Amino acid sequence: MCNRILYLLGFIFMAVLLSCNNKLGNQHDLLSPDGKIQLKFELLQQKAHYSISFEQQELIKPSLLGFHFIDRAPLFDSLQVDSVSQSTTDEVWRPVWGTDASISNAYNQLIVYLSETDSLHRKFELVFRTFNDGIAFRYRLPAQDNLDQFRITSELTEFNFAQDFTAWWIKGEFGTYERLYKQTPLSQICSANTPITMKSENGIHISIHEAALTDYAGMTLKKKTVQKHSFHCELAPWPDGVKVIGQTPFVTPWRTFQIADEPGKLIESHLIENLNEPCKIEDTSWIKSMKYVGIWWGMHIGTNTWYIGEKHGATTAQALKYMNFAAANGIKGILIEGWNLGWDTWGTEENIQNFTTPYPDFDLPRLAAYAQKKELYLIGHHESGGNVPEYEKQLDNALDLYQSLGIHAVKTGYAGRMSPEGQYRHGQFMVRHYREVVKKMAEHQIMVDAHEPIKPTGIRRTWPNMMTREGVRGMEYNAWSDGNPPEHTTILPFTRMLAGPLDYTPGIFNIKFDPSGEHRVYTTLAKQLALYVVLYSPLQMAADLIENYEGQPAFKFIRDVPVNWDETKVLNAQIGDFVTIARRQGDSWYMGSITDEQPREMQIALDFLGKDRTYEVQMYRDAAETGYETNPTAIKIEQFKVDSEDTLKVRLIKSGGFAAIFNPQSGETK
Repeated sequence: MCNRILYLLGFIFMAVLLSCNNKLGNQHDLLSPDGKIQLKFELLQQKAHYSISFEQQELIKPSLLGFHFIDRAPLFDSLQVDSVSQSTTDEVWRPVWGTDASISNAYNQLIVYLSETDSLHRKFELVFRTFNDGIAFRYRLPAQDNLDQFRITSELTEFNFAQDFTAWWIKGEFGTYERLYKQTPLSQICSANTPITMKSENGIHISIHEAALTDYAGMTLKKKTVQKHSFHCELAPWPDGVKVIGQTPFVTPWRTFQIADEPGKLIESHLIENLNEPCKIEDTSWIKSMKYVGIWWGMHIGTNTWYIGEKHGATTAQALKYMNFAAANGIKGILIEGWNLGWDTWGTEENIQNFTTPYPDFDLPRLAAYAQKKELYLIGHHESGGNVPEYEKQLDNALDLYQSLGIHAVKTGYAGRMSPEGQYRHGQFMVRHYREVVKKMAEHQIMVDAHEPIKPTGIRRTWPNMMTREGVRGMEYNAWSDGNPPEHTTILPFTRMLAGPLDYTPGIFNIKFDPSGEHRVYTTLAKQLALYVVLYSPLQMAADLIENYEGQPAFKFIRDVPVNWDETKVLNAQIGDFVTIARRQGDSWYMGSITDEQPREMQIALDFLGKDRTYEVQMYRDAAETGYETNPTAIKIEQFKVDSEDTLKVRLIKSGGFAAIFNPQSGETK
């Protein structure tokens, strides 16, 4: 009897123990290094879910993970945890260029190894990383007999937000990012491109994006049919509706969540870069950050044309004029668009550009040699018009030509109807194309400024010749549309710019350029200067016609401001209202501050400056007589001294701003 009782007690004990082990095996938590962010993985009804909290506040409720395939059973149900592993990484790396000279990459990692309990026994892995500035996860599909080649019809990743957060977003599209951002509750969004940035009721900020998009389709968020603020991953399709074609072993991009208790900390985050592989280019000495001028704005405002004719912009004479201006003003780059045969076909059914043959009025070898003599970088231009097969056919010869002429930078473009028909700029076909272009450019020692691009996802760490890209409603819209409203550039740093550098092309001095009054730039001149600090790009254009810079004292700021930085600090910010950013190169600090349609009195603490040092400030700000509607180009330039205990007090008018340089004074201390 006693033996029987002991047996029953032992059986109950083992059952309880197994139950506890099973429970422990089905739920795993992962904290950020500072303990503020919590990632929870759990199996609910044998389905994988994740959830996210920040300082005990739930941000993402349990959200499903998995895949649907064509001609295969879906992979998300009847799962078990086979094993888990955890590790910690804490390293510092130095980018070739960027907003900070060194980057901390510190995270905790959890890998959950899953398999199906049914007859297929397919396996996959979930890799989670928690940083102090956010969370990321990706799927890994190992090589296996029951899952070799596959075609994904949907990625089931859900985003079940805990509240109806306030969000800044643009519509989820697979062809363009050139839209104005909206501010609404999540419940009013049907679909959104990433990054989509949001704020909780108590001021927690979160931005959803992706990192290391290499051989996959770009992700948007799409509203689920029932829950008012729940979304799922929607991928850009191939023409037949399939989203991703692959073969195991296979990894997906990272799904990223940048999280902060202040909006400015989102800008200071390096999470997206940290999730990419280290640099693959051994010799990076030819990769140079620079400012540039170019034959570009004139085409948008109608004073020049891309195609040959009386108003052709890319002539030898005009190129020499721009080169001489650049050399005289310490600007290293000159962009020339419309130099090659084929512009007559742009926008037509034919749409065939010739990327190796210039128009008769453009002497490419002479200009390339002159650029080298002046120690300038000639920035080439490849506008495919969306005709990808034709561009790929000519690409090797085009790059060989540029390399033979010593041209180390090119602006690419895909403005037009996509070919092959049915492909999207953010689908897997084009993701592969853009990456192949970047790799081939690297082989030819050529830097890339991509327009109509795939969205940035941090590959600048791996391929630092991928310098900057458009993927934004930029300056050109002011030339021929209803323009970019004052709040536009106060939203971009917290949305599109979180993904990576953007070629916005600031620096228009002739604000009211259109004699008819139909079009203008919707800022003051001082705000145009501030954009060189606020909107980051390692290739930064002075976009106006060069004659509009002649004799302008304010142009000195563009000459002086760097494009590569040692340190970045966001000093104050409210998304869509205002932002002030300070960036350091060497011992000098540069500051830019902008506002939306509301005038503001800024009070900015200067405690980021070096202690016990005096700084001379050169400031460019809205003057007393500056008027957004009537006198937007009036600007006050002044000099004064400050130290780290001072507070800067500056008035910004409607859509105004200021730019400032803080130079330490040798021998002057408090």
